[in-house]
Amino acid sequence: MSEYTIQVENLTKRFGDFVAVDRVSFRVKQGEVYGWLGPNGAGKTTTIRLLLGLLKITSGSARVLGYDPSAETKAMQAHVGYMSQLFTLYNDLTARENIRFYGQAYGLRRDELQQRQAEIIEMAGLQGRENELTANLSGGWKQRLALGCAIVHKPKVVFLDEPTAGVDPISRREFWGLIYAMAKKGVTVLVTTHYMDEAELCQRVGFLSQGRLVALDTPDQLKVTQMRGQVLEVNTLDPERAMRVLKEAQESGRLPFDEVAFYGAQIHAVVPDAEAYKQPVTALLEREGVKVHGVEWIAPTLEDVFISAVRPAQDEM
Repeated sequence: MSEYTIQVENLTKRFGDFVAVDRVSFRVKQGEVYGWLGPNGAGKTTTIRLLLGLLKITSGSARVLGYDPSAETKAMQAHVGYMSQLFTLYNDLTARENIRFYGQAYGLRRDELQQRQAEIIEMAGLQGRENELTANLSGGWKQRLALGCAIVHKPKVVFLDEPTAGVDPISRREFWGLIYAMAKKGVTVLVTTHYMDEAELCQRVGFLSQGRLVALDTPDQLKVTQMRGQVLEVNTLDPERAMRVLKEAQESGRLPFDEVAFYGAQIHAVVPDAEAYKQPVTALLEREGVKVHGVEWIAPTLEDVFISAVRPAQDEM
């Protein structure tokens, strides 16, 4: 048996003249937490639907647990779980009733389903709330319950499509604890996200931009191999004005910024040589009346790297 539970070669999906997924290739090992990072419309959800057999592949090939998603959909789906970005639980059912419904849909025997109900209620932290209507649960509890329903049949591969969208940071962190608990048991997890902190938690991350896989590696290696230039972090009490000044310098060519963007309350400016451009950036801002508290060379964040990696693909469009 192959060490890879997911194998994709030149996967392509066209909708008329529009190419949603463009010759994507990758492999995922058993027990790996593999992330897709990209904005809305990048092709993340379409890729998952192709791998689940919910959409027909235009060209290329895919294998999930050795199954061809297009030709062996039903046999494959008995061994995979799927949590879509749309909330799929029934709000007029209790947490326990939702688990029972999905367990019966997957064909679990009565005794097995009772055991899984207890396990999922404990996993989701719903002890004492299992008989509450799902509509009355908080966002974090709903997401954990939805995950439990997606894995009620103990799948070997789980696809999670932006599973924590709209959930508070604490609940997101708890949810990722559940993801790694599954991975430790040998479950392969493919998760899509547009949160940079979640991408950092993946063992490997693929950057998707307009249907293309533009980079793939561990988060640390991506920071080494995919960053063009170096990052200067600008600290000032007037970041909006500083941003206008730096953008004008970029557009006019006065300073060779590859990218200038807000990062929280700071500004990140990507330049060819950070040490060489610290003083020119500081001088430019001060000439324009912007009080500068510091311009420092820092290690790139995954967001910096993502922007650097996807820009060439976007420029080619």
